[in-house]
Amino acid sequence: MDESRRERKKRQTRRLIADTAIRLFSEQGYEQTTVAQIAAAADVATKTFFNHFPSKEAVLFPDTGRNAAVAVEVIAGRKPGEPVADLLARAYEAMLAGYRAESAGRDDRTLMELYTRLIMTVPALQAKALRLEFAEQRTIAGALREAYPDTLDAISAAAVVGAMAGAVQGAALTSLEAGQSEKDFWKAMRRGIDIGLYGLGG
Repeated sequence: MDESRRERKKRQTRRLIADTAIRLFSEQGYEQTTVAQIAAAADVATKTFFNHFPSKEAVLFPDTGRNAAVAVEVIAGRKPGEPVADLLARAYEAMLAGYRAESAGRDDRTLMELYTRLIMTVPALQAKALRLEFAEQRTIAGALREAYPDTLDAISAAAVVGAMAGAVQGAALTSLEAGQSEKDFWKAMRRGIDIGLYGLGG
């Protein structure tokens, strides 16, 4: 129980730092905001910041490698006879569950919008997000191809993962721009999964 409380406190502090950083980045600019300012605004020591994040950039990209690892684990546990689309849908659902539980600002609609605006408008962050996304897609496509060696080649595996990712991202951004509720936002992402894998009639 003590360990559980420590982990919960650690998670709360991590989220506090991340949420505070997003607000400061939005208020005064990403480049202009320092780690010391984030720590002060969150009422933690600078050392505490670095215990959770190696840099201010890491605050905005805390899940590097984790999402792909979750997907790869699901794909590795493929059920006998499971269709490609169904397996990939399960993998992305697992990724979304982790995303909702751990990512910065994801339980606060205002922070979600601020985060998205930062990633979309700050060139360095936009480039970083694209690099991470492409790397994640390559990893998932590789795992999918290994799971279906007689069905998928490198191009078809990359295409299906890319279609899926694009559909989810497009649905999410459109939901945010439309000002939909948090519930509808997550429904939109799930709808993106279905359309990306099964088409409009799926």
